[in-house]
Amino acid sequence: MTDAVQELIQVERGRVLATLIGILRDVELAEDCLQDAMIAALRRWPTDGVPRSPAAWLTTVARNRALDRLRHDKRIDHSEAGQWQLENARTPETDMLPDDIPDERLKLMFTCCHPSLAREAQVALTLQTLGGLSTTEIAAAFLVPLGTMQQRLVRAKQKIRDARIPYDVPPAHALAERLDAVLAVLYLIFNAGYVTSTGDGLVRHDLCAEAIRLGRVLCDLMRTQTGDAQTTESYGLLALMLLHDSRRAARSTPEGDLILLEDQDRTLWDAVQVREGVLLLDHALSFQRVGAYQIQAAIAALHAQAPSADQTDWAQIALLYEALHKLHPSPVVALNHAVAVAMSDGAERGLLLVEGLEGLDEYYLYHAVRADLLRRLGALNDARAAYASAYAMCPNRAERAYLSKRMAECA
Repeated sequence: MTDAVQELIQVERGRVLATLIGILRDVELAEDCLQDAMIAALRRWPTDGVPRSPAAWLTTVARNRALDRLRHDKRIDHSEAGQWQLENARTPETDMLPDDIPDERLKLMFTCCHPSLAREAQVALTLQTLGGLSTTEIAAAFLVPLGTMQQRLVRAKQKIRDARIPYDVPPAHALAERLDAVLAVLYLIFNAGYVTSTGDGLVRHDLCAEAIRLGRVLCDLMRTQTGDAQTTESYGLLALMLLHDSRRAARSTPEGDLILLEDQDRTLWDAVQVREGVLLLDHALSFQRVGAYQIQAAIAALHAQAPSADQTDWAQIALLYEALHKLHPSPVVALNHAVAVAMSDGAERGLLLVEGLEGLDEYYLYHAVRADLLRRLGALNDARAAYASAYAMCPNRAERAYLSKRMAECA
């Protein structure tokens, strides 16, 4: 029962936190009081039973806790004709809020991505508040010390409170300037779930599902506010996430071991998600406003529609990576391009491209790709050393197990 309660609380957490921040306009206070409510739920629900509306119960208990703290700290402004007290009066836990409490997560997303916050703070704050990642997980994703990330998050929350950053979805004319940040944050939340940075599992399905859900909400908002032609990159990102997520059932064994794309059972891929992703991509491309997410979705679509690994159009994928690199030059994009070239033109040519890259010495997938190409060329000693470098940097157990297996094969 306790495990089921914990899972339910985590499902409701993001929605409840967004609602509390909307009420309190203080991220830290909302987080602290929600934590108190979650502890109370873990203590009471296993014996008293799960309430009819778990989200409403958590919201009510956390809001009452916040009211107590504000009264104790004398932070309620009594001069405003009791407006705060009238709107936020203590609610008995037996008198639950309606089941359809407002879903404020989109407002929270745009608040976290306000242009007055640095991009690193925008991403980190959204990962913590909406994605539910711990500070340790976010620090690992950013490759920064834990203390640095703690300070970054505290400063961002204080700025939202002290600068009175509005808690709302911006008007149509201001959407564009904040859209790039929101899209980047959504993709990072999805990636944080698609390959977890810490722990034993390969995937956190809750993060992937939340990123896809928020992506749908964002597409609906953009289409309503700005029209289809301005929504193409939002469509592209949603298509990309759907196409990647369609492979989740085939990415690991029942024991949690990694299965590479070329070895996956494609009958396990979610055909409904593939179809939706391809249709979204085709719709976006029809407006001829191609962006980075649409190109990445096109690459994912080529994988998804290939009947087998051998029949994948790697030459076309290599061209798409070239186009992506022109839009957003990045050593990681260049690494992916080198992999596509290796698959289409041979491992030797791919290895030449990989060994010409700079700035990836601390990136474990660089060493893993280099090791794999060396192994295919028969340079087993060099391959084993490269696998060892990748293993030492890899934070995920499932991927480390795969790398260890490859090292043993090379020995």
